[in-house]
Amino acid sequence: MASPHGAQVLVASNRGPVSYTVDESGSLRSRRGGGGLVSGLSAIGSDADSVWVCAALGDGDREAVRRADGGLLPAGDTGGQRVRMLDIDAAVHADAYNGIANSVLWFVHHMLYQTPLEPVFDAEFRRQWAAYEAYNRAFAEALAEEAAEGAAVLVQDYHLCLVPGMLRALRPDLRIGHFSHTPWAPPEYFGLLPDDVAAELLNGILGADHAAFLTRRWADAFTECCHAVLGPGAVPREVGVHGLGADAGFLRKRAHEPDVDERMAALREEIGEGRRAIVRVDRTELSKNIVRGLLAYRQLLDDHPEWREKVVHLAFAYPSRQDLAVYREYTAEVRRVAEEINSTYGTPGWTPVVLHVKDDFARSLAAYRLADVALVNPIRDGMNLVAKEVPVVSDEGCALVLSREAGAYEELGTDAIVVNPYDIGGTADALHTALSMPAGERAERSKRLGAAATALPPAQWFLDQLRALGRAQSS
Repeated sequence: MASPHGAQVLVASNRGPVSYTVDESGSLRSRRGGGGLVSGLSAIGSDADSVWVCAALGDGDREAVRRADGGLLPAGDTGGQRVRMLDIDAAVHADAYNGIANSVLWFVHHMLYQTPLEPVFDAEFRRQWAAYEAYNRAFAEALAEEAAEGAAVLVQDYHLCLVPGMLRALRPDLRIGHFSHTPWAPPEYFGLLPDDVAAELLNGILGADHAAFLTRRWADAFTECCHAVLGPGAVPREVGVHGLGADAGFLRKRAHEPDVDERMAALREEIGEGRRAIVRVDRTELSKNIVRGLLAYRQLLDDHPEWREKVVHLAFAYPSRQDLAVYREYTAEVRRVAEEINSTYGTPGWTPVVLHVKDDFARSLAAYRLADVALVNPIRDGMNLVAKEVPVVSDEGCALVLSREAGAYEELGTDAIVVNPYDIGGTADALHTALSMPAGERAERSKRLGAAATALPPAQWFLDQLRALGRAQSS
């Protein structure tokens, strides 16, 4: 049933635009986040009737929900946005988020399983799958409560695949969109999932009026999975492609603030006078392929010793999902390979790999500005905004070494140096080509990359999806 005071535009995502901690005095401290959704909601105007529904992710968040009596969070904490945070049972959230979303769906869509040993869909999986269903149901019920008649609802990502179908059953009057920020697996890999689970996931998204993806490749894979699992008649109402771009205005302004200048001075000292910089900035997610990137750099130093002491690899590998053992092990391997390269090739005046693992956005922007070469070599990535951000921010223009398995390849492949992410030798050759590129060519390519990277900035990306829901209603 529609709420008489409901919102006209709703966003649903696992992580919201604000998070909370409790300090020693028992006071709540809020911290606002950024990203495309925050920019997008801002684009519809402060007077727009909107609500963001998200999950409480920690004890501070849950305390904030209790103090708000389960209603909207204080506007002063959220930058004026109306946010409803759901205090879903912590065990249910853990099973849905880590057990299913990050340990199953992420692995399927990024094709990361070592199939001789995994996956194993046993009784424990079924228990966690029930939690994923309950988690999605909590979101669907909250959205149904908050939405006005005929409201537009934008559901985000693989954490909430079941929400559109559940919400459609509760509120058939709503215009519902679902956006996938990851790749979508091809039918032969999606088929690893139990048949009933695969069907439930697809039918969940098919409950949306508009199923949207970052690239045509991922959209086509979704449609092919629908045909393979549900039959040839199973087609989405509408499939859209919205290639999220970099926010050029924000990035360029933020990249020239004093703290970034300070980080640049420190990085220049670490690099050394007159040396080139190969830059990568990633979280240590298994799909980012950081270890092979390091191995390719080592191969470059072997194959082209003329680059020794003339180039430094700035590798920013910020820890991700460290509550999962496989991610902790991967982070440890990144450290090990970096240390091995430094011990093998380093000299008293030259550290070949400068590895930073503490997240620091200002330092990342400083590295973007200093980059001669950006290395973006994921095994598989929905988009990869780093590939779009570095050319926008780079002071002198940078060469982009880009995996053909990144979604960004669809837009940036013409002016990037494209690599097979598994080919260490080929990536080493690409790094040599990038480092050897004449300054004029590098600057021209970087300019074209920047233009392509900013074609659909976050606010426009969000509004395009709203317009698509408007068309869905009228068709």
